[in-house]
Amino acid sequence: MRFKYLLSLLCMIGVSCITNAQAWEPTKDIEVIVAYKPGSGTDTGARLLSSFAERFFKHKLVVKNVNGEEGITRWNTLIKAKPDGYTIGFINLPTFATQTLNSSIEMTDVVPICNHVTETSIVVVRADSPYKTIRELVEDAKSKGNLLASTNGFMASNHTAAQLLAHSGGFDYIAVDCGGTSDQLKALLNDEVQFTCVKVPDVVPLLQKTNPEIRILASFSEKRLKDYPEVPTLAEYGYYDKWYGSSRGIVAPKGIPDEVLQYYVKTFHAMMDDFEVATAHRNANLALDYKDNLNLEATMLASVFFCKDIIPMIYKEEDLKKHGN
Repeated sequence: MRFKYLLSLLCMIGVSCITNAQAWEPTKDIEVIVAYKPGSGTDTGARLLSSFAERFFKHKLVVKNVNGEEGITRWNTLIKAKPDGYTIGFINLPTFATQTLNSSIEMTDVVPICNHVTETSIVVVRADSPYKTIRELVEDAKSKGNLLASTNGFMASNHTAAQLLAHSGGFDYIAVDCGGTSDQLKALLNDEVQFTCVKVPDVVPLLQKTNPEIRILASFSEKRLKDYPEVPTLAEYGYYDKWYGSSRGIVAPKGIPDEVLQYYVKTFHAMMDDFEVATAHRNANLALDYKDNLNLEATMLASVFFCKDIIPMIYKEEDLKKHGN
């Protein structure tokens, strides 16, 4: 019996050694596709992660910005990459899900690895704006019908936030496409628009100044924000009553081997669970929110349902047709 037990134990150890020997690990640097320009929120987060890469991956995460195309085609470089583990990238939800509507690209063209950042949307005006409350803004928008709001592109996350506000508040407004969040805020600060919808981390530097440059009127959250308890939710005024914001997920091209996927899931978990990494995100005003591949997949599916159910309600049919949706 003792001999059989020892033999069985040796076999188990042998199998374990073979399994470990076959486990995938990168042998060269990894390309990370970011479908936004340098300096964008997604780019900033990707580069922050890449600064810690060699400690966890033993190789570099090399960020590649692909921002020369419109809409879903920005992600073509990622989607069409060889699924060998050496190309991964970021998608932004619900923007990515929105732009898969009526296009040749589907959500299943990418494989979820993990969620990186989750950010809540807010309604913002200049600090010297006459609008002190969200109700004042909505009522004035109702009476005038021509207030200007800067957005980050048709059906992008911040544009959709403005649409949710307008639809639930019962008013029309004029969307000014600025192409990116930083330019949205620049338009607001230059007094070119009356309001904008962005994410909380986008405005933290503007709020931390001795004389804050902006005012948050309301949040797209079901409860008041922990860091800004004085800011009411839209639901408190009878407007949009669900959470809305953006999730930045890390994904791989369809067809990636399971052992490669599991390597990334585990390694990114270790990286984002690291105290130094978490501290760096807080210092950069990034809302680190690790979720594994299964939880990111659930978020992706929820985004698809949101886009199919809500998008047709809040955008005019002629605008959807104009932009090929």
